[in-house]
Amino acid sequence: MLFKSRFWPGIADGSITVTFRRWKRPQAVAGHVYRTPAGLIAVDSLAVVAAGTISDDEARLAGYETARGLATDLRGDPTLPVYRVAFRRLDGPDPRDELAAADALTVDDTDQIRERLARWDRASPFGPWTQAALQLIAEHPGRRAGDLAALLRRDTRSFKLDVRKLKALGLTISLATGYRLSPRGEAFVARVNSAPARRS
Repeated sequence: MLFKSRFWPGIADGSITVTFRRWKRPQAVAGHVYRTPAGLIAVDSLAVVAAGTISDDEARLAGYETARGLATDLRGDPTLPVYRVAFRRLDGPDPRDELAAADALTVDDTDQIRERLARWDRASPFGPWTQAALQLIAEHPGRRAGDLAALLRRDTRSFKLDVRKLKALGLTISLATGYRLSPRGEAFVARVNSAPARRS
């Protein structure tokens, strides 16, 4: 789930446990775990509510001082239903962080990553992109996603979606601005640059 950066500290310390969203259809499921920049959260409940019934107390649980401030900040078509999503922060490391830190790659690890990247390259409407994206991120850590996308002549939205795929493999880490290669990503790039792919 996406949250504005100003909500991250409250999610991390457990003071923010509710969010309100205008959705055409639910974009979260009770019982599921979601990643946020503030850590993992588990959604406990999801319900449609009338925007006018949100209290100041509820608004504070969502990170706002007043219900009026929350209502003003609700995005989307006003005719869409408002969903109240209750969640809790989960303790423990994000599995993606643990994967990103695992830089002791075996030959099989490297080949499996290569195969996944090759599938993404073949399926992409933009042509092969994975190696170029990894190289740009390596050369420009912390540079804005929009700048990197422009260097690849890509739109920012589709580029960000593709970088999320790299992150899911543990190859990149999201920063407050931009990205950098993870230890796993650095190890993979170094191995690819120093040795050819294993032949079957």
